[in-house]
Amino acid sequence: MVLSIRSHLGNTKDILMAKAKEKSKDGSSTIALNKRARHEYHLDDRFEAGLSLQGWEVKSLRAGRINLSEAYAIVKNGEILLFGASIPPLLSASTHVVADDRRTRKLLLHKQEIDKLIGAVERKGYTIIPTAMYWKHNRVKLEIALARGKQDHDKRDAEKERDWNREKQRTMRQKNPLG
Repeated sequence: MVLSIRSHLGNTKDILMAKAKEKSKDGSSTIALNKRARHEYHLDDRFEAGLSLQGWEVKSLRAGRINLSEAYAIVKNGEILLFGASIPPLLSASTHVVADDRRTRKLLLHKQEIDKLIGAVERKGYTIIPTAMYWKHNRVKLEIALARGKQDHDKRDAEKERDWNREKQRTMRQKNPLG
């Protein structure tokens, strides 16, 4: 009886480990975040876009090599293009491929999403900013947001609010040691 329980527990553990591996393969994982975007802009609507990438870029992204801090999206000929994102090539990149780390990359969106973005940029004066890049079902996805620039007093107010919330949490923890 004891042997059968042990073998059963071992099999259950193996099954749980296999399911965890499956979830990590299919689930999304973050490649890069643009923390500067939340500080510099008021972010309104968010969209998920695919990216048109070359092979060496995907390999670099798997290694986590990307810089989104100076990137933004532009509208050109009815398409949305990612401009200013830096994906430096790996040292082991192929010698016959000329790697341009700051090339303009096409964003893949539905037509109605593109129309909405173009309308907001041209009529309302919004900017399209990338906020996050992540894997979703083994594809690279980019979260973009319609953004309005913050002024200095807005940034100071946000910083004061963040500090105040942090201080409130600290005092609540001190007053209530159980929670």
